[in-house]
Amino acid sequence: MDISAFVLFWAAIFTSNILLTNFLGMCSYLSVSREIESAFGLGIAVIFVLTVTSALNWVVYHYLLVPFGIVYLQYIVFIIVIAAFVQFLELVIERYTPALYYSLGIFLPLITVNCAILGVSLFMIIRNYNFIQSVAYGVGSGIGWLLAILMLAGLRRKLKEKLVPIGLQGAGISLIITGIMALAFVGFSGIVQIQ
Repeated sequence: MDISAFVLFWAAIFTSNILLTNFLGMCSYLSVSREIESAFGLGIAVIFVLTVTSALNWVVYHYLLVPFGIVYLQYIVFIIVIAAFVQFLELVIERYTPALYYSLGIFLPLITVNCAILGVSLFMIIRNYNFIQSVAYGVGSGIGWLLAILMLAGLRRKLKEKLVPIGLQGAGISLIITGIMALAFVGFSGIVQIQ
C-alpha cells in the first residue's frame, strides 16, 4: 500500500479508529469504562499489546506462514501469539502494579479475545502493510482505542451526577454516547481514509 506510516498512524487514531469506525473491541470498552483510572490502565495495556502483537504477527506471517505455505493457519497462529503475549503482560502487571491488576480484574486476560487486537493483525495482512506500516497502524489503533475509552469514561463520570432515564442507564446510554462519538469522528473522514 502506498500510504506513509506517519499518515497511517494518524488515520488509525482519528479517521479509521478501530473502535469507532469498525466497532471492534466493544466488550471491554463498555465494561471497563466505568472508572477513568481503570480505563486508562486497560487502554495503555491495549496500546502495548497492539503494538507488539502487530509486529510479531507481521513477522510470523511473512517469515513463517507464507514461506511454509500454511497461510490458512493465520487465525490460529495470530490468536496464539496474542494469547502468549497477553499472558506475559498479565504477569508483569500483577508483579509490578498489583492495584491496576486487581482493578482490571477479568478484563486483563480478556484482552486475548478482544476482537480489536485480532482485527488489527488481520487488517495489516489484508491491506498488505509493510512492517513499519503495521507497527504504525498497531500503535495508532491502540491510541485510538485508548482515546475512545477515556472519552466514554469521562462522560460516564459526568453522567453519574445527572438523571438518566431508568431504561437507558448502563449499557444503553453508553451505546448512545458511543454512537455520538462515532458520528463526531466521521467529521475527520475527509482528511484521509484507509481501506
